[in-house]
Amino acid sequence: MQTAFSPEALRDPDTAHTEGIVRKCVHCGFCTATCPTYVTLGNELDSPRGRIYLVKEMLEANRPADERTVKHIDRCLSCLACMTTCPSGVNYMHLVDHARAHIERTYTRPLPDRLIRFLLAKVLPYPSRFRPALRLAQLARPLARVLDGIKPLKPLAAMLRLAPVRLPSRRPAAAPPMAKGAPRRVALLAGCAQSVLDPGINAATVRLLARLGVETVSPKGEGCCGALVHHMGREDEALAFARRTVDAWTREIETGGLDAIVVTASGCGTTIKDYGHMLRLDPDYAEKAARVSALAKDVTEYLATLDLPLPERPGEAVVAYHSACSMQHGQRITAAPKVLLAQAGFTVRDVPEGHLCCGSAGTYNILQPEISARLRDRKVANIESVKPDIIATGNIGCMTQIASATGIPIVHTVELLDWAFGGERPAALADFNPAPRLEAAE
Repeated sequence: MQTAFSPEALRDPDTAHTEGIVRKCVHCGFCTATCPTYVTLGNELDSPRGRIYLVKEMLEANRPADERTVKHIDRCLSCLACMTTCPSGVNYMHLVDHARAHIERTYTRPLPDRLIRFLLAKVLPYPSRFRPALRLAQLARPLARVLDGIKPLKPLAAMLRLAPVRLPSRRPAAAPPMAKGAPRRVALLAGCAQSVLDPGINAATVRLLARLGVETVSPKGEGCCGALVHHMGREDEALAFARRTVDAWTREIETGGLDAIVVTASGCGTTIKDYGHMLRLDPDYAEKAARVSALAKDVTEYLATLDLPLPERPGEAVVAYHSACSMQHGQRITAAPKVLLAQAGFTVRDVPEGHLCCGSAGTYNILQPEISARLRDRKVANIESVKPDIIATGNIGCMTQIASATGIPIVHTVELLDWAFGGERPAALADFNPAPRLEAAE
């Protein structure tokens, strides 16, 4: 794609990087077939190619974002399916991240939108705020129907509906980390929203890794990775979170050493693996951030490097594996989770249209509730078509989104693996008893 950025504009390193991305686009349109918003809405401006034109026009002129551009950029899920499909290697992720930061700096949103985004940014990344907020949301849930009738407040209605009916108790991991001197040592991201919504995920990870001879540590000072605010264009906040997390992990690297930084939320993993780019212009953090990005691994990516024993409780259930967008498109991890589940004895089934997003996408299911609901319903219909006993996935956002529209139990992949290899039964499967299947008898 031809560009006309001025020499002055290109002196900005972010703009220069974006210009290089735009020039790689050859207008082929392969991205349109895999873009969830284009498939759903049929609008060229809601495709990656259309958004590239909008971003190019905005940044070439170095003008403030306008309402039309904001509308279509906001509709992007950052699912990155377009990057998996693109034959020209267009790094759409970096382009849309830059566009969102520019929008945040130059565009004044309507007051209700500003307030909702402020609320999300100041609550979700902080577990000590998120937990009481969820309790309030549980009480206010009956108001969702009223808020639905007030268009600017529909995101609040979506937020209330997504709040869990019951919150899990704050409980530590059921097994302590391996004693110092274990053959392998990893840091485990505690995270923010996931630590409140489902602490059992990291508990299962600690148990499983301990039985495999891996010491897990939780560095002091580590918190939200910054992904939530990063995708809202709040770049200063995102980089502050990233620096704090890099500092915490760097202390562990330099004192006890780390074989890996294990992440159990694939949305966080995609962002952490991009720290090297996000902090490349910071002379105090560029090298440290690149080192952290190189060590970051999704939990299934790390488990695939270990020798697993025979399962103690071979899984007899049929599992539909939902590959989160941040896993399959962001990190390009596709086979490892399914191979591990098969090793554990489960029958694994792929989901039709598995490349399409479920509509969760961080805060998307709150900020774009109507599009999100359409994508969720399409995803759930595809999952239910393979008649699974259990749904497995690697991202808490997907778990929350899908669970809101189906009665099939959904758990994190690592919880199933921990259970099969000698750990606790996942809480979501407390009453689970798979029905006998003809396939098993045959």
